[in-house]
Amino acid sequence: MTNNTFFDKTFRDDDGQIVLAQIPNLPLIVWIVTSLLSLIITNGKINTLLEVLANGSLFTWAWLELFQGVNYFRRALGLFVLIGMIVFKLNN
Repeated sequence: MTNNTFFDKTFRDDDGQIVLAQIPNLPLIVWIVTSLLSLIITNGKINTLLEVLANGSLFTWAWLELFQGVNYFRRALGLFVLIGMIVFKLNN
């Protein structure tokens, strides 16, 4: 059982474990794989498809973290990734 301190809400999950990182879920795995493949296949329709899949899966991961993250840290991480994606796309 955890206390309801700010530290606990920020870094602990429902089981009282401190959670900063987790095993990657499917959207994060898809993002990693498609991002790496887009570095190998650098032009054409396949590269465009890989970039769309990479962006879509990273957006999905960040959205899930923002609204379903196990603690405030994970939710903030999702928010920062979403903001970072927007800023990166606006500057490209």
